[in-house]
Amino acid sequence: MRIVIAEDDPLLREGLALLLRAEDLDVVATAGTPGGFLAAVDAHTPDVAIVDVRMPPTHTDEGIVAAVEARRRRPGLAVLVLSAYVEQAFATDLFSVGAVGLGYLLKERVGRVEEFLAALHRVADGGSVIDPEVVGQLLARNRRPDTALGELSAREREVLGLMAEGLGNTAIAERLFVTEGAVHKHIRNIFAKLQLPPDDRVDRRVTAVLRHLDGGRG
Repeated sequence: MRIVIAEDDPLLREGLALLLRAEDLDVVATAGTPGGFLAAVDAHTPDVAIVDVRMPPTHTDEGIVAAVEARRRRPGLAVLVLSAYVEQAFATDLFSVGAVGLGYLLKERVGRVEEFLAALHRVADGGSVIDPEVVGQLLARNRRPDTALGELSAREREVLGLMAEGLGNTAIAERLFVTEGAVHKHIRNIFAKLQLPPDDRVDRRVTAVLRHLDGGRG
């Protein structure tokens, strides 16, 4: 796995590189600016990019913009975006064109090394990852009684949150200590209430959930 890191904080940038190299992962380049990151993508053809949301010069959405451009230049590039805070617009914008090989994590998750590495590998394998805290806040911000989300039961909300994290049915069942049959039933109910076609592919499920959370578009 060839990795490029884009992070303007030199301590975090080098810390990430050391962590990944200690796991025998190939960090081929690091960059502190969006331009440097895109140049590294062009030069090193990485498999995965780890990108900070807020980068110079304005420290707003430069990381998201650079990640989208990197994917345009190198189709199939997996991208794991790191953010210090839950930023709903950035999360939904990132996933708006599909969720294959995309992840959005809070930076605090890096300190939980096993979780962080598992997320990185999932994204590299073409899966999707959304930080549980991001999912929770997205659900909370969109919990209105006059929307379809208001029709979901408490258990269905739990399952929806885990779906949005990128978990499959088996992992959801293990997390909630229920059978896979029960999870499958909850998912059928969720898609029926949200008027979304059921699909067992994780990426499609994450995309559908995020689109609905962002206002029911699509």
